[in-house]
Amino acid sequence: MGPSTPAAARARVAFLLLAVVFLLAVPWPGAAAQAGYRVVSVARAGGQLSAGLELAGDGEKAELGPDVQRLSLTARQIFTVLPPGGRLETSSRLHVRITDADHPRWEVPQDVIPREAPRNVVLGASTGASPRSRVLSAATSDLTFTLHASPFRFTVSRRSTGDVLFDTAPSLDFKDRYLELTTALPAGRASLYGLGEHTKRTFRLQRNDTFTLWNADIAASNVDLNLYGSHPFYLDVRSAAPGAAGAGAGAAHGVLLLNSNGMDIEYGGSYLTYKVIGGVLDFYFFAGPAPLDVVDQYTQLIGRPAPMPYWSFGFHQCRYGYKNLADLEGVVAGYAKARIPLEVMWTDIDYMDAFKDFTLDPVNFPAGPMRQFVDRLHRNGQKYVVILDPGISVNETYGTFVRGMQQDVFLKRNGTNYLGKVWPGYVYFPDFLNPRAAKFWAQEVALFRRTLPVDGLWIDMNEISNFVDPPPLNALDDPPYRINNSGVRRPINNKTVPASTVHYGGVREYDAHNLYGFLEARATHGALLADTGRRPFVLSRSTFVGSGRYTAHWTGDNAATWDDLRYSINTMLSFGLFGIPMVGADICGFGGDTTEELCSRWIQLGAFYPFSRDHSAIGTVRRELYLWESVARSARKALGLRYRLLPYIYTLMHEAHTTGAPMARPLFFSYPKDVNTYGVDRQFLLGRGVLVSPVLEPGATTVDAYFPGGRWFSLFDYSLAAASATGTRVTLPAPADTVNVHVAGGNILPLQRPALTTSRARQTVFHLVVALGEDGSAAGELFLDDGESPEMAGPRGQWTLVRFSCKAEPGGATVRSHVVHDSYGPSRKLVVGKVVFLGLRSPAPPRGFAVYVNGVKAGNSTGRAQGFRGSGAVGAAQVEGLSLAVSKEFELKVVMS
Repeated sequence: MGPSTPAAARARVAFLLLAVVFLLAVPWPGAAAQAGYRVVSVARAGGQLSAGLELAGDGEKAELGPDVQRLSLTARQIFTVLPPGGRLETSSRLHVRITDADHPRWEVPQDVIPREAPRNVVLGASTGASPRSRVLSAATSDLTFTLHASPFRFTVSRRSTGDVLFDTAPSLDFKDRYLELTTALPAGRASLYGLGEHTKRTFRLQRNDTFTLWNADIAASNVDLNLYGSHPFYLDVRSAAPGAAGAGAGAAHGVLLLNSNGMDIEYGGSYLTYKVIGGVLDFYFFAGPAPLDVVDQYTQLIGRPAPMPYWSFGFHQCRYGYKNLADLEGVVAGYAKARIPLEVMWTDIDYMDAFKDFTLDPVNFPAGPMRQFVDRLHRNGQKYVVILDPGISVNETYGTFVRGMQQDVFLKRNGTNYLGKVWPGYVYFPDFLNPRAAKFWAQEVALFRRTLPVDGLWIDMNEISNFVDPPPLNALDDPPYRINNSGVRRPINNKTVPASTVHYGGVREYDAHNLYGFLEARATHGALLADTGRRPFVLSRSTFVGSGRYTAHWTGDNAATWDDLRYSINTMLSFGLFGIPMVGADICGFGGDTTEELCSRWIQLGAFYPFSRDHSAIGTVRRELYLWESVARSARKALGLRYRLLPYIYTLMHEAHTTGAPMARPLFFSYPKDVNTYGVDRQFLLGRGVLVSPVLEPGATTVDAYFPGGRWFSLFDYSLAAASATGTRVTLPAPADTVNVHVAGGNILPLQRPALTTSRARQTVFHLVVALGEDGSAAGELFLDDGESPEMAGPRGQWTLVRFSCKAEPGGATVRSHVVHDSYGPSRKLVVGKVVFLGLRSPAPPRGFAVYVNGVKAGNSTGRAQGFRGSGAVGAAQVEGLSLAVSKEFELKVVMS
């Protein structure tokens, strides 16, 4: 947000440069001038450039409606005031908004994405002559906005390199229900990611593809179709320009079109075209230049990801088709007998009475025994989550329906409540734009939890899914431009609430359709927080920009195929970009019958999804992990490592909540200058340096893995897998029960011992894995809190943050801890009992170790070496028997002899 004080405002103005460029606008490359708009007036106020545009000529595409005659453009550099002292941060965000100059239009509401509104600037009257080009720049920003006058277009460029990041065609279309804008891209240099939600064959976007954004109940097993969420955001990583000698290589920027209307985005490799059926053109540009900088800047705008409770990082089990309570009890017992971790038991709509929300089937899931079941789970450190759908059964004997009618909270069409049809039959849908609906929803959640104290809520079918096709009522139901809905340009009313439905305040479903899942997630998050006082866990199928502030996400109805296994990585990485880091796919596949081998390989991958859940569809082969011994072995091994890594993964959650950084990341996030990483989507990183390289094909017993430059060590046996200055490919053995997981040199990982629940794992001693880089250094951190307080690292919360560093010396190494913050009391009882050094160099295989703690030789610790096979070899050393309090700073020195 911008500064609010007069002094800060003056400082902003001082930072800004507004200059006239004494050149006529340069024609757009590769495109002939077409009818569009021309600039007729320009004004400046502080850090904002405003311009009036008028239609030039008769316009284009008359079949899509008349053109808006006059447009208003504002371009603003966004600054952030940082405490203390209110100093101005380097501006990293540029906002460009184009709208009708004479009539208000629908925009994403401020309470959905709170943001600073453009200032009203009085523009001079048209002079009949177009102004020449204008530039908006700031001395503290790497983004420069250039307004080209006649024909109108604008460019956004990077000041430091001169690279043009966004360059619009002069053929802007702006009609009531059709907006089109095209930007040029440097073919061969721009690698784009994002624009979802779609199941994609590759993480990097492929040319000649169309990305349709219209939330729909379309199974995720369908490739290249619009699915459950809408995220008109992309990240662009640039390789070096020809002849630039590497200058600017790996620089990333982000672009958001903040618009909730349906749209097609066509990517042609050298261009990107937006075709939107309403709203305004509201662009935000994020300067980066590192990929992590982009998501930091993006989530500053849309909201930081919500902190997830510690227990949610355990393993979850669900199935659509659990018959009764005895079935649930059998599954819990099956995991315990097989010694496979099980943190959370889930139930799909089977638990409901006739599929009605907030009810229990009195025969198969009776209230009393169900309460006893949940109590037993809680006593064992386990949790329980159930599903909710938005449709409320129209039934006068159903309390939730009666209360909803009394409070008048349902969507309207043609003056009456809109009647849809889903699992319970005919339903009304709560209107979550109505403040009364959130209150109604919270009351129903609280009443239900008095009967069954569930620990989290799963909200499904909230695109909104509808089992009937509403007939058109007016022109909103069939706009002049038909987006590529479902890949066959089916009507936007198909299998959903009609576009002519009306929300609270007269808002049209046509405009707000893509917001429904966001709004339900917000209401559900608020309901759980109010009722429990603890950190909510919400899992939503439908999402929009900013949904990560309230919810986790799973990738929807995938299928038990090897392709779906592979594609899950792409979707997971995309949602990390979208500010929803807690994401995962249904392990072993939702639809269709899985196989033993597929399920075994899937848990090896799924154990490292941020959200790790096995889920399957009714009528398919059961796939609980203990049913095949080979799958159970894979589960024990992969989940065992996940549970060891829980302190590291939870620390990544803290990073995500404070900076927006994805937990699961593409390789180029850590190695942006390595162009070989740009297309890697069969591997991924957890955080900066844990690399997961799963088997993704049937019958495979090896994996062709790419290791970026540096050292890489196996987290299973600590062996050195790769050491290259520039990156290398290695064929890794991948036995049937094994997934390859490596740590990059330069990282320190905090680990604990595995257990069958997260609460038990949290009680074990810590150990540190210190993976030394080629320069002999390493660093890492550990975040601790109770895992359930609403705030994570808030000013009133209790939390501990410790940073670790290591530097190798000839024949040894020294690890130091720095306690940044320590208000979490239990951390004072937690200790580091073991430290493993990877990548130590020794002139000869060491015969022994001397260990010093805070300068004093430790007598109770023991050390052993492995992997030293010659003069100057790299090996590992383990030091055990330590008792280093986590909350106290320490220095641990190891000397080899």
